[in-house]
Amino acid sequence: MSTNKTALHWINGKWVDSAQHGESINPATGEVVGRYADAGRDEAEQAVRAATTAFRDTNWANDMEFRTKVLLEIAASFARHERELADLTTLENGKTIGEAEFEVSFAKGNFTTAAALAQTTYGRVMEVEPGKHTMVVREPVGVTAVITPWNSPSALMARDLAPALAAGCTAVVKLPGQTPLLNEAISRVFADVPSLPAGVVNVITESGSEAAKWLVDTPDVPAIMFTGSTPTGRAIGAAAAKNIKRVGLELGGKTPHVVFDDADLELALMVIEKSLTIFTGQFCITASRLIVQRGVYETVKQRLAERLSNVKVGPGVDRSNDMGALIDKASVNRVNRMVEEAIAAGAIPVVRGGPVTDGDLAKGAFYRPTLLEVTDSSLPIVQQEVFGPVQTIQVFDTEEEAIALANDSEYGLGASVWSSDVNRPLRVARKVQAGMLWINDWGQLPNQFEIGGYKQSGVGHANGPGGIDHFLEYKTITQKFA
Repeated sequence: MSTNKTALHWINGKWVDSAQHGESINPATGEVVGRYADAGRDEAEQAVRAATTAFRDTNWANDMEFRTKVLLEIAASFARHERELADLTTLENGKTIGEAEFEVSFAKGNFTTAAALAQTTYGRVMEVEPGKHTMVVREPVGVTAVITPWNSPSALMARDLAPALAAGCTAVVKLPGQTPLLNEAISRVFADVPSLPAGVVNVITESGSEAAKWLVDTPDVPAIMFTGSTPTGRAIGAAAAKNIKRVGLELGGKTPHVVFDDADLELALMVIEKSLTIFTGQFCITASRLIVQRGVYETVKQRLAERLSNVKVGPGVDRSNDMGALIDKASVNRVNRMVEEAIAAGAIPVVRGGPVTDGDLAKGAFYRPTLLEVTDSSLPIVQQEVFGPVQTIQVFDTEEEAIALANDSEYGLGASVWSSDVNRPLRVARKVQAGMLWINDWGQLPNQFEIGGYKQSGVGHANGPGGIDHFLEYKTITQKFA
């Protein structure tokens, strides 16, 4: 699949070009598959003006029933476009087609759930003393900027945008330069929503950071939702503080699996393998740390090594492949450099994996799964987010030691606990410092429940009833009756 057409921005209900253009690359082949308009500050300013006008001059912020109707129309539009969105995700992102279909399917559910949340922005009232009523009303904050990364654009954009729209905000969505054809297809989803007012949703594509930095800096955008790396999240938080903005950050992770001797290994090993290889390890909750009790350590190490060695790597369009490409060759080199440095520092390769350097696959950004045995938790490979299919394995003896190892990280996004004991998993889960815990499972992210991170993994929450609070002001009004 390729196109000679230039993918455009969607601003104020119209297709908008840019002075600068870029090329879209298929990471599985290294081939150019399209061109796109590359945004800067001018496009960001246009989008904010459109969103500001829509917030001020339409009834979007005030009409709950209308927002509910539109959100359901957006969900239906995503359902109609799922095939195109999945194909373009595989083309530009490198995911297997099954993973792309799985990702895209989440968007519809985000907007359906948001339609229900739009009906829940009520406040409360009380007669605090005779003749005096105090009420709290909740109002949308205004224009929201949604800054979305390349690893799961459809799902992450929908997760952050849907509650903003439910609250009555208007939005500027900044999508990544790595997936511009997909970005335009996402814009067409919104363009095909019959009742959506122009300017309520604006979508721009940017390969750099000029537009994103302006969105963070301008006082005309009071709320930011960012998904990405922890260093970038810190920079956004610092810049946004100048205007006391609301900043929601879903940042890096270093998810551990804690496997006790009494775990169901058949189930655990299947899930542990997928938790490393799904999305090629380019996932905020990729389970890159494996912490195993001594009684089953050697068994887990051997059987997982066999599974990872048999992972079939190749182009995502081939449904027989288990794992697709990384986003680009630069990522392959970065991941491999981290592995080489870890081995030099004492990590033992159980499965070396690494870059594919022979045959047709060498043209693409392919990296085979890698498993490293470690004894030193301070190694960068244990502490830093790899964003690739690299997992470390280390042993523990006691429950207390397992908890300490799981918590030995600046990150706290997710963690899994594996045990057939009735009480232990929940006891351990309560002591692990992470925002999302799975017991005898991994990676479940239901739209109806809040998700977020501890420590350096983020600020605020997405999904669930709490996900809408980021976009609402609380206003207290007291009235005295004569």
